[in-house]
Amino acid sequence: MIKTDILIIGAGPTGLFTVFEAGLLKLKTHLIDALAQPGGQCSEIYPKKPIYDIPAYPEILAGDLVDKLMEQIKPFEPGFTLGERAETLDKQEDGSFIVTTNKGTKHHAPVVVIAGGLGSFEPRKPIIPNIADYEDKGVSYIIKDPEVYRNKKVVIAGGGDSALDWAIFLADVASEVALVHRRNEFRGALDSVEKASELAKLGKIQLYTEAEVKEVHGESELKAVVIKHNDEAKGQTYVETDHFIPLFGLSPKLGPIGNWGLEIQKNAIKVNNAKDYQTNIPGVFAIGDVNTYEGKLKLILSGFHEAAVMCQYAYQIINPDKRFVMKYTTVGGVEGFDGSKKEAKKEVVQSII
Repeated sequence: MIKTDILIIGAGPTGLFTVFEAGLLKLKTHLIDALAQPGGQCSEIYPKKPIYDIPAYPEILAGDLVDKLMEQIKPFEPGFTLGERAETLDKQEDGSFIVTTNKGTKHHAPVVVIAGGLGSFEPRKPIIPNIADYEDKGVSYIIKDPEVYRNKKVVIAGGGDSALDWAIFLADVASEVALVHRRNEFRGALDSVEKASELAKLGKIQLYTEAEVKEVHGESELKAVVIKHNDEAKGQTYVETDHFIPLFGLSPKLGPIGNWGLEIQKNAIKVNNAKDYQTNIPGVFAIGDVNTYEGKLKLILSGFHEAAVMCQYAYQIINPDKRFVMKYTTVGGVEGFDGSKKEAKKEVVQSII
């Protein structure tokens, strides 16, 4: 059985930063994630997508953010159970918990932190006959590596930020990019809409608005799609392509966590944000996108803040007889479990006699 101070369910950015905040308090951590690698959505879904709202980084790729977080937490030697899903939560007589994965791995900790983002995800797929026949043969629902589309013909469907952002990005990668949206207005950021419109004027993106992809064609792999226009006078357009990427978002599901007796509100875990982000089960916290409360902002930086606050209260549960006095890292430095030490150089002041 794996024993630790804080068991973190979810190894996305918020879960990873929790390791750092716990480490400052001399608390050991272990993370469980159903994915085979740390990073959550940032690693699995959009590692090459730029993020613009991380403090001190005007722009950073999602995958690079994960790399930086892994570097930051390395001195605190976290444990990982990857490729396994947290299945059951059993409270013990002493108030601690045993969490068992779908593969039978047991973890024991006095504090459990759910940092599983929005849970597990399934892509929202368009209703197109035989589209499943072309999955991984030209049809994809997420973009992991843009280089796959280098000098290829690509058709993207969708009207949100993801569809716009990737159409803009791939305009300089693919040989041809078409963006199809069933409405004339897009739901993405105004800046992205304007960029896509400008690229369309320059001929780098072919825009099909008030239209939908209704057919996919090819023998062993995708060769073309058929776009049906809302205006019957325009009829249909046959477009040869190497890749069709419907980006209609992901449908989140809490999975087994939803059966743990937690208070759920709109597919998210309700927490006490006035104090510590604890759930209705004492000793179980929820931070990041997986939680909900009045005024909640689903931002990575919000998850970082929640992790810092949560760890202070977790310390009190783990060490009820101790009082921790918080010191700024600029004063106390950062001391890793591996013996490493980072601290500011102290100036030597000599008295003048």
